[in-house]
Amino acid sequence: MKLTKTVAILAASASMLAMPALAQDQKKIATVVKIAGIQWFNRMEEGVKQYATDTGANAFQVGPAQADPQQQAALIEDMIAQGVNALAVVPMSPEALEPVLKRAMDAGITVITHEAASQQNTHYDIEAFVNEDFGANLMEQMAQCMGGEGEYAVFVGSLTSQTHNQWVDGAIAYQKAKYPNMKLVGDKNETFDDQQQAYAKAQEVLRAYPNIKGMQGSASTDVAGIGLAVEERGLEGQTCVFGTSLPSIAGQYLETGAVDGIGFWDPSVAGYAMNKLASMVMNGETVTDGMDLGLSGYNQIKLDGKVIYGQAWVNVNKGNMADYPF
Repeated sequence: MKLTKTVAILAASASMLAMPALAQDQKKIATVVKIAGIQWFNRMEEGVKQYATDTGANAFQVGPAQADPQQQAALIEDMIAQGVNALAVVPMSPEALEPVLKRAMDAGITVITHEAASQQNTHYDIEAFVNEDFGANLMEQMAQCMGGEGEYAVFVGSLTSQTHNQWVDGAIAYQKAKYPNMKLVGDKNETFDDQQQAYAKAQEVLRAYPNIKGMQGSASTDVAGIGLAVEERGLEGQTCVFGTSLPSIAGQYLETGAVDGIGFWDPSVAGYAMNKLASMVMNGETVTDGMDLGLSGYNQIKLDGKVIYGQAWVNVNKGNMADYPF
């Protein structure tokens, strides 16, 4: 009896001694997004949490209260000070984050980025697709809707947001090559990833260009803001609105016809992929061209230097949005 108790006590003591070692071995991965609280990044957080559940990693997501590169940089500084092992970052401005990401890498922290193909201080940047091709895909749909002619405007979350500018630049180049009777009006409209700002900018565009037929958005909240402005003016039948968004954000406007179509990739899968890549780098695993990451849209990746491309976009309209309940 005494022997049994002694063995039990020793076993319990060994277990307690092992717990700090396990906690010490657990890698801490911080996903830092452009802005906290919007549906796009709420969806991304689902993927981050799923990765933590599946692997036991200490994976979590944070983001600044406003879409501001300086706020994001300060948040990354805080993560470095907290001693994270890896950062998975969706930069508001890749250029603005170069210094802080360099400090992270110099400190031995693994860095993975998303929506930042030009990022220098990163181990890998993962893109859901070739961004210019995605923009051209949205333009093709808008051009078809417009009958291949007329005025259109473009919107970006930020003039420093690399992917947003690649999408609209790819769209504009495609339009000039294939639809010469269409005309871009005004400059890129900057909305700061804010639906109300997109609404206000759309109102300005509608006042300045009363004959406008098309508007293409880039931030996930752009088309919802544009759609509200279109709906208020009863212009659903005269305008063509396309852009990057999610059904949970733009669905009501797809229903009314104020928004005609959206394209997107699943942010939760992108969040999971960033965290998986961070773990691969920390574990010394090699990323190769054609590799299957085991995630939808990333089954045969293309590796170009440090940039990884998937094939993850989908086009959604009123007819098929029920297939994407997020």
